[in-house]
Amino acid sequence: MYFDDLKIGMAVDTAPAVIEKEKMVAFARDYDNIPLHTDEEYAKATPFGKLIAPGVMSFMSVWARYLEVDFFGEELLAGKSTKIEWLKPVYADDVLTGTATVTNLIKRNARNGLVEITIQAFNQNGELVLTNVTEAVVKCKPAIQ
Repeated sequence: MYFDDLKIGMAVDTAPAVIEKEKMVAFARDYDNIPLHTDEEYAKATPFGKLIAPGVMSFMSVWARYLEVDFFGEELLAGKSTKIEWLKPVYADDVLTGTATVTNLIKRNARNGLVEITIQAFNQNGELVLTNVTEAVVKCKPAIQ
């Protein structure tokens, strides 16, 4: 979808992403190796009461489902930035769904514009667990000759 076709408020929902315990722990061991993510006995003694998923893994699980939607298609040029806020813990076997909404549009030049997408991810109980704001560079429609 070209930058010119986008409107603030356009939104898409993502398919569910299941947080599988084995993948959660493996991700944590590789990228966020702290006891809260890898040591069940340690996690039991925390306010969470059990292992929680690494925040980046939770986000990437929803992000992968968002990419399946292919919102921009071939008109996507590049990502520019991203900001993630984690609001509630995510546990093994949680099912995350997301809504991606166009929240800002800035035309940069005749060739492309900057699109801000805000993703809200919810667990199976409808609780908002994380938000993400990503900026993407998207092609404008070619000028008619």
